Amino acid sequence: MANDTLLSRITMDARVCHGKPCIRGLRYPVEFLLELLSSGMSQEQVLADYPDLEADDLRAARAYGARLSRVQRMEPVTA
Repeated sequence: MANDTLLSRITMDARVCHGKPCIRGLRYPVEFLLELLSSGMSQEQVLADYPDLEADDLRAARAYGARLSRVQRMEPVTA
């Protein structure tokens, strides 16, 4: 599935999770799914625990995270 198609699964609605990016209008914020995956849960474990989700939803969350990490340049942070 192409990234644009995957990213269409990410929705933002002020009435759902305070406007945070979520999966298909469901109450699964992208950040939550990325945290589950980065904590060591496998895709199969996440899908078993959250039956509303599909494998492409997790791919969409990862694609969204990758898109957000694109930067033009970085500035050093000073204290």
